[in-house]
Amino acid sequence: MPTAFETYIASIEKDLKGGKATEHTYRSALETLMESQARGIAASNDPKHIECGAPEFIQAMEEKLGMRFQTSEVSETSEVSGKTFSPEDVFHYAYAVFHNPTYRTRYAEFLKIDFPRLPLTSDKKLFAKLVELGKELVELHLLKSSKVEDFITAFPVAGNNKVEKVVFGRPDRSLKDLSGLGRVWINPAQYFDGVPEDVWEFQVGGYQVCEKWLKDRRERVLSGEEINHYQKVVVALKETIRLMKEIDKAVVKWPME
Repeated sequence: MPTAFETYIASIEKDLKGGKATEHTYRSALETLMESQARGIAASNDPKHIECGAPEFIQAMEEKLGMRFQTSEVSETSEVSGKTFSPEDVFHYAYAVFHNPTYRTRYAEFLKIDFPRLPLTSDKKLFAKLVELGKELVELHLLKSSKVEDFITAFPVAGNNKVEKVVFGRPDRSLKDLSGLGRVWINPAQYFDGVPEDVWEFQVGGYQVCEKWLKDRRERVLSGEEINHYQKVVVALKETIRLMKEIDKAVVKWPME
């Protein structure tokens, strides 16, 4: 009679020879192997997900908040009623937490080697506040917020609009202006005026967003739509910096409670 391990090997070999195996194909055989090793072992083979993630996570969130999860798009979180939360609320909450500067600093080493873990809060008002801020961030990053239409910069000089050498500096092309605002030059004659220094230096994934966007278009001629798009990005980043500070201020204690 074959051993449990031999049965496991035979099972995965059979699946492998079928030619359509994926990483999920072997989980059932591994589940059987683990449960055969001792009484009382109950292996879970990737629990069925629901509309908003794994049920264990949703249950933990419900218990922590004392609120009920509902899959409809309308929830009462925005009114801080403390009754229900939706899939969108979960996403916006997570988006806010992951943009918290203290969270990024506190767990910096862990974030280098693994996916981010989402801390849960039992504070309903904090949850609602982070949902609100996270939603605003999402709309900004999708450039769907009405705020991105209110440009804080200008592209004042007519020319060929060709991106040659990207430089941030003062009007005399030297170091940054003392006001904190500068010009992003795309060629010797043309520039985006009034770009805040902290926006210019803002990084995502190790890259300065405002610099990389232009460098990716080096030797190209910017269209009017692209010029407007860049100015929308500047606004979105300025608002992101503001919202990140608000998120940091909202979470007064770590670990979150």
